[in-house]
Amino acid sequence: MIQDIALKVNGIVHTLRVDGETPLVYILRNDLGLKSVKFGCGSGQCGACSVLIDGEAVPSCGISARSAQGRDIVTVEGLGTPERLHPIQEAFIEEGAVQCGFCTSGMIISAKALLDRNPDPTEPEIRLALTGNICRCGVYDSIVKAVKRAAGSVVPPAVEVRTFSDRKTAREGDTGIPTDPSAGSLKISSDIDSWIRINTDNTITVLTGKAELGQDIRTSVALVCAEEMDVNLGRIRVIMADTELTPNERYTTSSMSLESSGTAIRHAAAEARWAMLRAASERMKTSVEKLEISDGTITDPVSGQSVTYWELFGGKKFLQKVTGAGKLKHPGEYRLLSKKTRRLDFVSKVTGTANFVHDFELPGMVHGRVVRPPGYGARLRDVDEKPVNQMPGVLALVRDGSFLGVIAEREEQAVVAAGELAKRAQWDHQKSLPNEEYLEEHMERGDERIFEVVDGRLADGPVRPIETPAEAEHTLNATYFRPFHMHASLGPSAAVATMVKGKLTVWSHSQGVYPLRDGLAKVLEMDTADIHTIHMDGAGCYGHNGADDAALDAALLARALPGRPVSLKWSRGDENRWEPYGPAALIKLQASIDGEGNVIDWNHDVWGYTHAGRARGTGDFSALLASWYLSEPFEEPPQVPSKAYHVGVHRNADPLYVFRKRRIVEHFLPNTPLRTSALRSLGSYANVFAAESFMDELAHVTGIDPVEFRLRFLEDERARAVIEAASQKSRRESKPGIEGENRGRGIGFVQYKNLQSYIAVVAEVEVDISSGHISLLKGTIAADAGQIVNAEAVRSQLEGIFIQAASWTLKEQVSFDRYGITSADWNSYPVIRSKDAPSVNVILLNRVNERFLGIGEAGQGPVAAAIANAVYDAAGIRLRSIPFTPERVKAALNELHSQSDV
Repeated sequence: MIQDIALKVNGIVHTLRVDGETPLVYILRNDLGLKSVKFGCGSGQCGACSVLIDGEAVPSCGISARSAQGRDIVTVEGLGTPERLHPIQEAFIEEGAVQCGFCTSGMIISAKALLDRNPDPTEPEIRLALTGNICRCGVYDSIVKAVKRAAGSVVPPAVEVRTFSDRKTAREGDTGIPTDPSAGSLKISSDIDSWIRINTDNTITVLTGKAELGQDIRTSVALVCAEEMDVNLGRIRVIMADTELTPNERYTTSSMSLESSGTAIRHAAAEARWAMLRAASERMKTSVEKLEISDGTITDPVSGQSVTYWELFGGKKFLQKVTGAGKLKHPGEYRLLSKKTRRLDFVSKVTGTANFVHDFELPGMVHGRVVRPPGYGARLRDVDEKPVNQMPGVLALVRDGSFLGVIAEREEQAVVAAGELAKRAQWDHQKSLPNEEYLEEHMERGDERIFEVVDGRLADGPVRPIETPAEAEHTLNATYFRPFHMHASLGPSAAVATMVKGKLTVWSHSQGVYPLRDGLAKVLEMDTADIHTIHMDGAGCYGHNGADDAALDAALLARALPGRPVSLKWSRGDENRWEPYGPAALIKLQASIDGEGNVIDWNHDVWGYTHAGRARGTGDFSALLASWYLSEPFEEPPQVPSKAYHVGVHRNADPLYVFRKRRIVEHFLPNTPLRTSALRSLGSYANVFAAESFMDELAHVTGIDPVEFRLRFLEDERARAVIEAASQKSRRESKPGIEGENRGRGIGFVQYKNLQSYIAVVAEVEVDISSGHISLLKGTIAADAGQIVNAEAVRSQLEGIFIQAASWTLKEQVSFDRYGITSADWNSYPVIRSKDAPSVNVILLNRVNERFLGIGEAGQGPVAAAIANAVYDAAGIRLRSIPFTPERVKAALNELHSQSDV
């Protein structure tokens, strides 16, 4: 019912003529423009839309506009502004308590409510008060520290950085290190202008084809440029992933952003600096060697002459390539790299600025929703459209085969209309899923393609059988299992699209705007030149989620209503049921040990589904969800094994340890029952969980300390260093009583892809024998990511890795029945919340003379193994099937007790 509603928000009374039953979240966001209020679930389960109502933190999705009348409503915008931050906002910045930032406003609101009623809360009280708020990125520890800081507590440093430098290399020569025309993504384009622009307003723009997914690559590439160009960080502007502006670096994946794009920007910036020095030397009639640079001003100290970058090249192009003439800085000259740095978007994230594609508005924008089938194979038989067409605000219904969508003037109108449309749609089921209870057997007995893994790649030819050495003193076997896992981003996937005179523009939180453009062009039968795809921030992205699918949804709706921008958002149910999942994996290990405790034979067999399901513009198929349901549907991508180095199923299946003999085999399963694609760390999570758990089992059989057992088989000194650092740190800072009954410590290690970052993780746990509940007491991570650019970003990523991987390990599993996914919300797909999250220690081994190494995907597997090994240390049980639910813990304890009674 349309009526006048008076709402007092942030001290101002607003009178609005709206439907009184409209959830407050839509009124705040769309009528009042308060974008700090985020839609995460619509059912009050995640806290993203929390606001203060009469001093209490309340999810605004669960209260109507009518019910909010006469009450005092406060959003984050009412607490502080970018110019005058509230102490809680300042504390979140100081503690780096932001990763993607989608949860941040809700967290700040809950923290404000807590501190207003209890100015000096204990840590357990803080964690309990924030439990209604989910941080899917996992930086709970930093958030808790931020609340402590806001309450006036002294908070210890969150990260320890140990710098290692080859002094000889750092000091040799005076001419610097030559730039490399083929460094990183310069292979795509070595033109300086592809990466660096000198603006007329005394700023510099960095262009990168990589996307901001919550990992703070934006600040990192800015730091690289500012360092090499000798300017202050505040002068740097960053443009990311835009098909009309930035290089085509395809996807932001595999922890490669700094290694590829950061390296390219580093060398391009150094070459640009050299070009400007040469231009200045010509103008001043002096040699380049005599010139000095300070914040973009080039000075001849002898004559006193000076000129700025902006006077030389402002608004101009360099029109030259990276040739090798430029010189990189030596680590000893760094002013910015590895130092404590505030991320560029901190202030906007803590003040609720419209950062996300979900917040994006254009003139004349309308709202769209898509009605999904009840299951993967269902096809639309019929739908009664007439009553929905007559609903308030409905502009168009879009039906193309089994693709069904609605466009309305207001967001809540689109939501209500889509709900009504779903009730009136009739579907035919055409596909059934296997019995979830017997998924392991289904995997082992299904069709498979078998390959031996040789030097990290799949090899064609016969696979060697397992042969137990005659001299084996002990031979162990174990089977491990990882279920399907969700990305479950806090903010459901979204996109904005507009079709004007045959030209399509799409704003998306895609990981790859160029491949997305190609995929859209194929489905829409358009020329790529007529499609412009632009990256915008989304909620934390941990792999191939629904972002690309939402982009096609938005494009299909925009095509049906040309000239009107369409904001398309998924519901929480859409996100959970239809995103591509991290594939299940089954791993069988066998190893033999001789009489001296040496591993003389190692066998690793892994069964798994494809990790590659991304949008592509080639072939007669499409990876975009809606394309499979059109009247002329596209085929789904064929599921084929990825044979490249450490890709997909076999990523980190061959451990870094030096064993006398090893046999690694991939059993690729081409018929996944659920939709799968890349999820953070891909196959590494399951393979490292299994291998590092098994290493612990072998260590206990030999009677050797698990840390010493690992070191025995490692020749790589950097690998040894992270293991020793994590082990020593955890023992020094253990919680009191960690050696006591039902408390234990476990370790896990990996070098990601045997090529990138080194990670060692120690987990400390307590097992409640009566309930089967596993409590995480503390996490310790030591990491070697080569030369560190942004220590704060690395720390944040590692903290988030620990919590998210722990959540996968202890709680998460995609559930399904014969017809579809049943894990539709945060209750049916539970994740770790603040009350269950431990504190996390981070030690960074900064190798300043080494190349940049990615960190965002590296630590998932070691976390799972460390928890499993800690549980054994605490309770004497081996947990080999994820998740480690209380039911599985109790079953293992019962089995242990029954064996001891025999």
